[in-house]
Amino acid sequence: MFHINTVPQKTSLTPTVNHSDRDLMAQPLRPSGEIHVIVGPMFAGKTTALLRRIKSEGTNGRNIAMIKSSKDTRYAINSVVTHDGTKYPCWALPDLLSFKQKFGEEAYEKLDVIGIDEAQFFDDLYEFCCTAADTDGKTVIVAGLDGDYLRRNFGPVLDIVPLADTITKLTARCEVCGKKAHFTFRKTKETRTELIGGADMYMPVCRQHYVNGQMVIKH
Repeated sequence: MFHINTVPQKTSLTPTVNHSDRDLMAQPLRPSGEIHVIVGPMFAGKTTALLRRIKSEGTNGRNIAMIKSSKDTRYAINSVVTHDGTKYPCWALPDLLSFKQKFGEEAYEKLDVIGIDEAQFFDDLYEFCCTAADTDGKTVIVAGLDGDYLRRNFGPVLDIVPLADTITKLTARCEVCGKKAHFTFRKTKETRTELIGGADMYMPVCRQHYVNGQMVIKH
């Protein structure tokens, strides 16, 4: 009886990206854009931080446009408004992918920076940010809630974290004890995820008072 010893085949470690591929990747194309994400609970100053960045970009001579969800009509229809009343004109849209056509192709080409407020309400946020930054070379600054009142993922904001150049996590101040607040507490027993409101319906709280508040709501 003959025994044939077989030698296991070595797995090739040859890189799948060769020199010609690298040369192709290095070819000059349209300058790439950037994506910056600002998240946190309600009343953490996300819109304030977004407007500060947008105004700075404008002061530096860059062409800017601001977008917010048309669902948010709390303070104004065609303006982004902070909780302390600061306003900035914007496009109020039901979706983001229609922005280029509504803004105008020629005007869009001249844009450098796009700000997006209340980003959790845009289902097409991921696709828009990919196209705007990767293909169109825009700087996109996004502000939105990362979690809902149940501390669960709210909309697509966390989906764009892997795309982001920078991520800023802001905190508010707990209305009960004054400590840092990472969470949004809903004061009512309404269970809809999307329930747009202000201080009449929500307040920022620390972990302890979020848990205590949930126990009170359940009872």
